[in-house]
Order: sequence, then C-alpha cells, then structure tokens
Amino acid sequence: MSDTRRARPRRKRPGGNQSARASVPAAEGATFSGNIILCGFMGCGKTSVGKRVAKLLNRRFCDLDKYIEQQTGMTVAEIFAKEGEESFRARESQAVEEVAAEKGLVIASGGGTVLARKNVDAFHRYGGKILFLDVPVAALQERLKNDKRRPLLQRPDRREFIASLWEKRCPLYREAADIVIDAGAPAVVVAKRIRELFQ
Repeated sequence: MSDTRRARPRRKRPGGNQSARASVPAAEGATFSGNIILCGFMGCGKTSVGKRVAKLLNRRFCDLDKYIEQQTGMTVAEIFAKEGEESFRARESQAVEEVAAEKGLVIASGGGTVLARKNVDAFHRYGGKILFLDVPVAALQERLKNDKRRPLLQRPDRREFIASLWEKRCPLYREAADIVIDAGAPAVVVAKRIRELFQ
C-alpha cells in the first residue's frame, strides 16, 4: 500500500478519549484484530509513525491518500486542482468505506478525514480504533514550513493559516479519537508507544 505505483483498473485491497497509557481490551482474550487508524493535523507523523507501527505489529500499512491516488490515477493535488475539495472528500469517504472493511491494517488517514462524522462512523463500524497523534502547533509549523505537496498550504500566510486551522481541527480530532497519543517525540518513539497499547 505504501508504494506510489499507479493502480490498474481493478480495485486494490488496502494494505470518549483515553490517554496514551490506556490499553485496548482484546476481545475474548484474542489479539486486537481491528484496524488502527492514525489521525491528526498535517505533519503530525501519521505516515512515518504508521509505517513503523505496522512493522512493529506485523500488520499491513495503508496510507489513505496514496490509496486514493492509486484508485484515481491522480495525485491529491491534481484532484484538488481539477475537481475541487468537495470531490476529493467524496472520493475520500469512498476510500474509507473500502479500507475500513479490511482487518489488521494500520491506516494513516488524511488530515481532514475524521472531520467528517461518516468517516469516523465507518472506521468504528468495522471495529477500528482511532488514535489522535497530538503535536503542538509550533512543532507543526516548523515541520510544514517548506512543504510543497499539500494543496492547502500553498499560500503566503502559511504559519498563521496553520495556527488557525489547527485551532479549529484539534477539538474535532479529540472528539473522533478513542485514544490520544503525545506525538511530539521522534516517530520511532511514538510508534513504540502505540505498540505497547496493542500487544
């Protein structure tokens, strides 16, 4: 799921807040088999942490944006430019339904994915756990200062825009999440914290 190859026409299979110390109860003593969904603001580390978590837990990794690109043959930026954000969000919700139905994935959602209640409901409907990677806004501003990939950030007032958008989105991430993870540390450290919750 993590490669950048274009998809063939057929569909491809996708690779109440608690603290980060909370454990995930295993159903009937079995290892948790639902999906682990990472959410959070742009630059919080969903992909870099997600890949490491998948490796640590021997799971498949799915980057939702990459999945959409594989299915459409367009980059996220191209979809935004050609079809607009509304069309992208519709494609995103369709992708959520598809990957949420899988089992045993670590899913890196997009920055806006869990802002739509129907996407949150879809992840939960199939038994997934949503983890919010919580990173201070100042750290996000620094991580994203030279970003040239994300359509929403291609503007002169980038730092102010990030701060404003973060303030709006952060409460929604917390509302959607089952578990909040302090993700200001390096990705390898954050991944190990998550592993401890699911072993």
